[in-house]
Amino acid sequence: MFFSVVIPTYNRRPILEKCLLALEKQHLRQGSLVTGYEVVLVDDGSTDGTLEWLEANAAKFPHVRRFAQSHAGPAAARNLGVEQALGDTIIFIDSDLVVTENFLQAHADALLQGEKTLGSDRLFTYGRVINTCNFDDPTSEPYKITDFSAAYFATGNVAIARHWLIAVGLFDTRFQLYGWEDLELGVRLKQLGLKLIKCPDAVGYHWHPPFSLAQIPNLIEKEIQRGRMGVLFYQKHPTPEVRMMIQMTPLHRLLWGLLTLGGRLNEKTMAGFLQQLINRGQTQLAREIARIFLNWYNVQGVYAAYAEIQQVRKNN
Repeated sequence: MFFSVVIPTYNRRPILEKCLLALEKQHLRQGSLVTGYEVVLVDDGSTDGTLEWLEANAAKFPHVRRFAQSHAGPAAARNLGVEQALGDTIIFIDSDLVVTENFLQAHADALLQGEKTLGSDRLFTYGRVINTCNFDDPTSEPYKITDFSAAYFATGNVAIARHWLIAVGLFDTRFQLYGWEDLELGVRLKQLGLKLIKCPDAVGYHWHPPFSLAQIPNLIEKEIQRGRMGVLFYQKHPTPEVRMMIQMTPLHRLLWGLLTLGGRLNEKTMAGFLQQLINRGQTQLAREIARIFLNWYNVQGVYAAYAEIQQVRKNN
């Protein structure tokens, strides 16, 4: 087993350094079936000097092979990484994830045990992702209930045989905005009968800056983009399950409408309360409360994008 860790990156140079250094410190058990690994880093058109920094510091990262593309989104970047990968097994992580020293070995053990149990390699392993805003020591963050994920295939921390990715046709590069490109590929993998094997020992710490009011406009834009990409997801897979995933149901519209009083509880009316929580150091709680009106923007974005598509179809 030879791993290719595929990482797309876009303007994340400071945390990318921690991400890559952690991958250089991997402990692979002697006698295991892991013959080695590489890190396939794809720069998606960064403007923060990422490529220049990588070139200047290449000696610090002997496992890294770097590639670059014009800004086309993570789906296209991951596809390029898979196409250039030398390994038979792909691990996807994001460039703001800092992993533990036994990360690769944990995925290897889970893959081999899963194959032994199932009698085939029709599976993938899904590691644990712990969210943190501790830049200096990200791996010190404890696991929280809010870190739980029920996603079937999420590229924040997943390992899979390369040939299965080729078999399903890789990521759909029409997903150029934020969201859903990995879960859409997961639907196609599920149709091939691949099983999800949880791998809690493969831990990655997902860093994000402490929540502040200044982040809200960007977070709202992401939710609107996620809504638009959700409709693309539904166009490809028009099932009740996908409709539920993208929140395009009367239930979601009613739920978030009620919780936000029809949108009246929003980034403006809640700013003072959120700032009070931030001032008390309760940034994580402030972020979770902000999710209420952010979800409302997402649902609005979904229905707006769907209405546009219906109008185009009507006009044609």
